[in-house]
Amino acid sequence: MPVPQPFHISISDEDIADLHRRIDNTRWPDQLNDDNWSYGTDINYLKELVDYWRNDFDWRAAEARLNSFDHFLWGEEKKLHFIHQRSSHENATPLIITHGWPGSIVEFLDIIEPLTQPEKFGGKAEDAFHVVCPSLPGYGWSTASDQPGMNTEAIAKGQIKLMAELGYDSYLAQGGDWGAMVTRHIGKLDPDHCRGIHLNMVIAFPPKGVEDPMAGVTEAEMAALGDSGEFTKDGMGYFKIQSTRPQTLGYGLADSPVGLCGWLTEKFRSWTDCDGEIRNAISWDALLTNISLYWFTNTICSSTRLYFEDSNMAEVNEPLAVPTGAAIYPKELVRLPKTWIEASYDIVHFQTMEKGGHFAAMEQPTTFVTDLRAFRKTIEA
Repeated sequence: MPVPQPFHISISDEDIADLHRRIDNTRWPDQLNDDNWSYGTDINYLKELVDYWRNDFDWRAAEARLNSFDHFLWGEEKKLHFIHQRSSHENATPLIITHGWPGSIVEFLDIIEPLTQPEKFGGKAEDAFHVVCPSLPGYGWSTASDQPGMNTEAIAKGQIKLMAELGYDSYLAQGGDWGAMVTRHIGKLDPDHCRGIHLNMVIAFPPKGVEDPMAGVTEAEMAALGDSGEFTKDGMGYFKIQSTRPQTLGYGLADSPVGLCGWLTEKFRSWTDCDGEIRNAISWDALLTNISLYWFTNTICSSTRLYFEDSNMAEVNEPLAVPTGAAIYPKELVRLPKTWIEASYDIVHFQTMEKGGHFAAMEQPTTFVTDLRAFRKTIEA
């Protein structure tokens, strides 16, 4: 296996011009008189956002910001892309952070420097991390697998190898969405090196062998279960499609930037703590940087295949022994009772946040970083 090679993001002028032409040639559908997104992405909002994407969004500025971090490709025929940002503090704690869908490494742009250079952001030298942010296989600049089976467990095995390749024999792992599943597998598969995991979307199961699994569940947690039930009923259409027919969906999303933008924008509006306006949670520039990454790398179809692959994994409901930190954000898609979480993980750090949703590092970077620092201190106490 070759050593990681430095990588520089460079989208051609031709690809940017092609994006603009495709936007200009959009054939828009009709819409009912519906301004609450009940049928899906609102056409008036999307037209305004796409106009901004076409005429005001500056990909070159976004590209420069991405390139301000240290990027690498690792592998032979199949390349794994990752940011590896080492702190100036040699004894910093190694940390691998994994994104999910429809996110990307863009989720972490506001937290990398506070993690690696904490003294610039109100922290101390001993708070520092060496940060590794991989792009999931088939996302961004990471090559998609050409064989079935690239599920979250297989991805975790690759990330364990990556941390070993980088010389980290002791590290922490963090994740949300698919990244939470990958991180759970890392903790299970590599307990000799992974000293702890931190999750901002915690998947757990009702405790086994208890007479009443709802015992100890608070009124607020019951309400959260109700929210999760509503999401399962009304918000999982994308999941069913991507878990069963991702290729069929991919033709439209790979060919139409407006189609792609509409598909992803609806998720950011629904999954962030934004009160119905995405810009209350993240900027349009951040949103469009993420969407543009999918567009320019043509990875929306390969990214959705992860739903198919993981849906075909056998479900494992066994407690995890590695020390675990849990951050519960109020607008996360799944918020499960603490008693369930404690039955599924060795919880050493548990924090309920006041604000934030599914894209925690993007929405609430300061809170996210502060909580990670607190988790690390717990692990090292």
